Amino acid sequence: MTDAPNLNEYDQPIGPPLPDWTPRDKPPRTPVSGRYCRLEPIDVERHAKDLYDAYATAVDGRDWTYMSGGPFPDFDSYYAYATKLAASTDPLHHAIIDLETGKAVGTLALMRIDPANGVVEVGHVAYSPLLKRTRAGTEAQYLLMRRVFDELGYRRYEWKCDALNAPSRRAAARYGFTFEGIFRQAIVYHGRSRDTAWFSISDGEWPAISRGFAQWLSPENFDAQGQHRAGLAALISAAKA
Repeated sequence: MTDAPNLNEYDQPIGPPLPDWTPRDKPPRTPVSGRYCRLEPIDVERHAKDLYDAYATAVDGRDWTYMSGGPFPDFDSYYAYATKLAASTDPLHHAIIDLETGKAVGTLALMRIDPANGVVEVGHVAYSPLLKRTRAGTEAQYLLMRRVFDELGYRRYEWKCDALNAPSRRAAARYGFTFEGIFRQAIVYHGRSRDTAWFSISDGEWPAISRGFAQWLSPENFDAQGQHRAGLAALISAAKA
């Protein structure tokens, strides 16, 4: 049984009222700390060398196929790129610091920031081999979500990627995003056409997703070899049930 739609004075269906809604603040340029990593707005002098070294551990340039920048043949080219990232306010780029090593090992950004409607997108996700498939890599996503929903009170959190980027689509599903469809021929990049896959998390979904992340990140979820006992997608699904 579904709820009857809201109707206006013309008997037209309209969306749920938000009488107390006010525009939200823009994300601050301040660090966010967790158990395994810390997010910091990119600073080229502090982060660029670590990031270049981390990306240079990859055996080839495939991690940049679906990115707007890279790959970078030398440090100077990455330094110039990182300088642009640091100067940007939207996207607001963050370095991901591995707390075990103190090194920056990847980046991600908040972008298309829309305080009036409480909508923001996570993008420019560039994980080095040192960050992939780690607790820090998962926690970085959780920390940014927590800032958006719990600290800033946004209503919608988006993930978009090239529709052909299967790893990115799998990551979105694992993190609890809902697939919303394909925008055909959405952009042109690298001299080719891109269909864009859209995903989102709403503020109503966030509490259950947050519980799933917290359970996955708990030290009790990992065995002596560092393998997780329960998968993130399964924990989020159980929290939603």
